[in-house]
Amino acid sequence: MLKRLLDYNEGEEFDLVLMVKNSQLRQDKRGKHYLLMQLADSSGSIRANYWQAQAEDADASRFNAGTVVEASGMIEDYHNHDQIKLFSIHPVSPDDQVDLSQLVATAPEKPAEMEKEIKDFVAQIDNKNWHDLVDFLLKKWSSRFFAYPAGKSNHHAYKGGLAFHTLTMLKDARGLADNYPAVNRSLLYAGCILHDMGKVLELSGPVATQYTAEGNLVGHLVLIDEQLMLAAQELKIDLASEDLLLLRHMVLSHHGRYEYGSPKLPALLEAELLHRIDDLDAAVNAITTELSTTKPGEFTPPLMYQDGRRYYRPRQER
Repeated sequence: MLKRLLDYNEGEEFDLVLMVKNSQLRQDKRGKHYLLMQLADSSGSIRANYWQAQAEDADASRFNAGTVVEASGMIEDYHNHDQIKLFSIHPVSPDDQVDLSQLVATAPEKPAEMEKEIKDFVAQIDNKNWHDLVDFLLKKWSSRFFAYPAGKSNHHAYKGGLAFHTLTMLKDARGLADNYPAVNRSLLYAGCILHDMGKVLELSGPVATQYTAEGNLVGHLVLIDEQLMLAAQELKIDLASEDLLLLRHMVLSHHGRYEYGSPKLPALLEAELLHRIDDLDAAVNAITTELSTTKPGEFTPPLMYQDGRRYYRPRQER
C-alpha cells in the first residue's frame, strides 16, 4: 500500500504528488518573501514554507490553491506540530495523468450511504409542507450537497463534509427529540437538513474550495432562504403560511448570534436546538481534526474557531 502524506513520521523523507490547499505570500522578519502553504492529499494536509518565493507574485500564482505539485521533503517538528521541510517543489505538467481523488480528503462515510440515511430522516418529517420543501431542495441540489465540504477551512472542510455534518446533526437531533417530548421533531429535522444547504451556492466545490461571488456578497443563510421561497412558489405553498415562516426562521437564525452573522436570534425551541447542535458538531469536528495530528502528551495549536483555546491529547487513549 502506497504511503500518503500523513503516514510519514518525523524525520522521514518523501517524494509525493500533492495539492496546494492554500497559499499565502508573506514576509519574514528580514523582509524576505516566502509562501506559507498547506500541502495535502487524501490523508490530510501539513503546513510547508517555500522560502525561495519571489515578491512579484510569480510564485504565488504558480503555487495557488488547487495546483497539483510534485514535492520532496521531510516531516519535521514545529512547535509540537508537524511541518514539511521542502527540498524541492514544482507544478505537475497538465499532460500528466493525476488522480485527483487521491489528493482530496473525503468524509468518513460514502455518499450513497449518507444519502440513504438522510432520506430516512426526510421520511420522518410528518408535516407535508416541510417534507415537500426539504425533499424538493435535496433533489435539486443533490449532486453538490453530497460532494461539497461544509466549509473552506474551519470544519468538515473535505469532500462530502456538508452531507456528513448534516447527518451527524440529524443523529444528535434524534437523541434530543427522544429526550425532550416538547421538541417538534419534524421541524428540527427539516432545519438540520436545510440549515447549511446554501453552501452549495456559497462555496466553489470540494477541490481547492473558495467562496463564490454569491458567497462573499450574500452568504449561505440568505441564499437558502431564497431557495426556500423559490421552492415554495414552485410547490404552490402559501408564502404567508406559518409552516414556511417557521422553516425560514430556522435557517436564518441558526448561527445563533448577530455577531456570528444571524439576521435574527433563535425564537423557537427548535431553532435554539438547531444552533446548539450545529455549533457542537462544528466544534467537535474541529477539535478532533487537530487532535488527530497532535502528539500524545501535547497540546493542539490555538484553534481560532474555539476562541484561540488549545486542547490536550492524553498520553493514554482508549
